[in-house]
Amino acid sequence: NQKSDQDGQYQPYDRVGKNLFQHIRMFLFFNDSKYKIFSCVNGWVDNFHYFCLMKIKSYFIISNMKNMKQALLVAGCLLATTTLFAQTEKGDWAQFGRYAEANKTVKVPSNVVFMGNSITDGWWPADSTFFIQNNFVDRGISGQTTSEMLVRFRQDVINLKPKAVVILAGINDIAHNNGVIALENVFGNLVSMAELAKANHIKVIFCSVLPAYDFPWRPGMQPADKVIQLNKWIKEYADKNGLTYVDYHSAMKDERNGLPANLSKDGVHPTLEGYKIMEKIV
Repeated sequence: NQKSDQDGQYQPYDRVGKNLFQHIRMFLFFNDSKYKIFSCVNGWVDNFHYFCLMKIKSYFIISNMKNMKQALLVAGCLLATTTLFAQTEKGDWAQFGRYAEANKTVKVPSNVVFMGNSITDGWWPADSTFFIQNNFVDRGISGQTTSEMLVRFRQDVINLKPKAVVILAGINDIAHNNGVIALENVFGNLVSMAELAKANHIKVIFCSVLPAYDFPWRPGMQPADKVIQLNKWIKEYADKNGLTYVDYHSAMKDERNGLPANLSKDGVHPTLEGYKIMEKIV
């Protein structure tokens, strides 16, 4: 598969495992002589232009199997598939390759770089005019945590020598996309990105994490209060250090401190209406 970058170039997509099978859960149920295998895949498909924000759920049910050998054979195939995707992911953990070619076409010094996860990644396909007219550079990667962004910050931000960087990150850390991480360490990663930017004379614009009442790919984690706490720390740090703080959360939250249906179809990723609100604020 190939996808176009925002500068009109095409680059091969070799990160299948990261987005398509990012969240894989397998359950084996054994009931007397019937062996059922249930595999549920929850993920975000990276397709066409960076990221289509299309959630998929695939259910594979195999029942009334004649013997254990048949059940284990299917289970082995499923496990081999997930292992293959995991190996692909390990090849470029922070996804340096995602924008490697596109960065070569950016006119340096650049204007403003938007660093983030799928919310930033999906912004360009939702409203590319916003970036084109303002000469903004989108460097969001779906599914990423602050640890991954911090690792690629030099390549995708500093080396482009922007006047400013807009940082919107943290929700995937709260969702434990890369495993459990303390909220204090998430904040620390954000501070590290800010310090790197300031050391390179780049203006820092911190954005609040968007409201989230629940995660469709990992339900029951109750992220709303954690989002509020992380935003509190970000704002305090920004105020103390003379940085700009953009408060999306207050402008977009509903009564549950989540995203209302008109601003998000899944409670996490903005609709075009949601992005339009963000564009006015930032």
